[in-house]
Amino acid sequence: MEHKYMLGVDIGTSSCKSVIIDENSQVIADASAGYGVDMPRLNWVEQNPVDWWNAVILSIKKVLKESRINTDALSCMGLSGQMHGLVAIDSGGNVLRPAILWNDQRSFQECQSIIEMVGGKERLLEMINNNMLPGYTASKILWLAQHQPYIYEKTHIFLNPKDYIRYRLTGDFATDVSDASGTGLFDVEHRRWSDKLLSILNISKDRLPSCFESIEVTGYVNAKASGMTGLPKGLPVVAGGGDAVIQTTGTGLIKEGILGTIIGTAGIVAMGLNNYKFNEHGSLQIFCNNYPGTWHAMGVTLGAGASLEWLKDILYDDNCDNIYKRMDENAAASPPGSRSLIFLPYIFGERCPYADPLARGAFIGITYQHHVPDLIRAVLEGVVFSLRHVSELIINCSDVPISEIRTSGGGSRSMLWRQIQADVFQLPVKTVNGSEYGGAFGAALIAGVGSHIWTDIYQAIEMLKVESETDPDYKNKDLYDELYDNYKSVYPALKSIFDRLSSLT
Repeated sequence: MEHKYMLGVDIGTSSCKSVIIDENSQVIADASAGYGVDMPRLNWVEQNPVDWWNAVILSIKKVLKESRINTDALSCMGLSGQMHGLVAIDSGGNVLRPAILWNDQRSFQECQSIIEMVGGKERLLEMINNNMLPGYTASKILWLAQHQPYIYEKTHIFLNPKDYIRYRLTGDFATDVSDASGTGLFDVEHRRWSDKLLSILNISKDRLPSCFESIEVTGYVNAKASGMTGLPKGLPVVAGGGDAVIQTTGTGLIKEGILGTIIGTAGIVAMGLNNYKFNEHGSLQIFCNNYPGTWHAMGVTLGAGASLEWLKDILYDDNCDNIYKRMDENAAASPPGSRSLIFLPYIFGERCPYADPLARGAFIGITYQHHVPDLIRAVLEGVVFSLRHVSELIINCSDVPISEIRTSGGGSRSMLWRQIQADVFQLPVKTVNGSEYGGAFGAALIAGVGSHIWTDIYQAIEMLKVESETDPDYKNKDLYDELYDNYKSVYPALKSIFDRLSSLT
């Protein structure tokens, strides 16, 4: 029987990654190509969308060459990408200005204006089931209208990053429900653009792309894109998903009861929802998931892997390839609990469980007896405490017991960090095949469902294979529970100090 293959392409913040998988969900080949980030002013973060497209061409050519497959055996491709970004396109399909990225903070005031315009946060939650964050696309559109009206007026359509690549591949303007959920303009409950909110903000729905379920085909690779990438003309392209959602889909997070953690620069805690849940208080992000009739609850803590990187830069002059392995070995020399040292990982402020840009990091309990191994282990433990804190909001929202954790991201490569997760949560922690490929793997998996390689997403995730399982050490339960209770007391005790410190800088 002739093998069938799926291509997944992810437009990340620093690079484009492409992967090809087979009908057994095994990765046949992967490739990536990088690009830069521009920060022309304080709190501005931008990229040139044409750089994404050039990286897509390069990474696809690389992955096709490495895989050595007959391109006619490709059944479908899926797209993933950094969420919330704003790409302004004119009527001729040209990019009007650099894309404003997810971590750009310039539109903070516009967020406050949107909340006021709709009549308060409670009314906003009724419309879109999410609070308005500076990262979201909606506030960026209002910023563009206010500060660059000449570009706003020329804009024919507003796209998210992966959907600009879809346009270059197929000529179609389309998005998916998960990425649309992160725009701040989407009725998550009914899986459609919020006509009510668009009317209040005076944004025409004609300037937004058509919205599809993630597994639906939105178009086909055209002749021009075929010639540039080496993909076969007419290859179906499914809607795909926003990276924060589809990366967890690639680890099997569709049904309730399995908690997902991603330790990258930021930390993400997520769970699939079988039914729509109201986002009380707006502390979480509740988006549409990558399969019809499913949703996705998520909380993001900003300084996860970044906290370890910060400590690495302080402690070590060299930056050799195995520096994090050396840090792991050092941390392992410190006992569980880091000799009663607690680290608060709010080095960038925080988003969840506290939406507080003025929050700061802290070591609590330092004594003369503490040394470098204790500092490193305390950072690892503090990050996991922050993930547990976010998880409590998700568990309260879903009211479903958790049976296991699926972890991914750079932090999942550390055996010690996986063990700390298992001990703090007192749950088995698993990694599955493909998790290291992030959103590109999830996009390829969704493409397989869209092209009927698998009958539905549930059959697709059954193909995933557990690559590692870390069981909790029950002897550490009481210690970590006590430390976690102390950890949760730190931010409330220090908040007023953080506020005062911010006024000094």
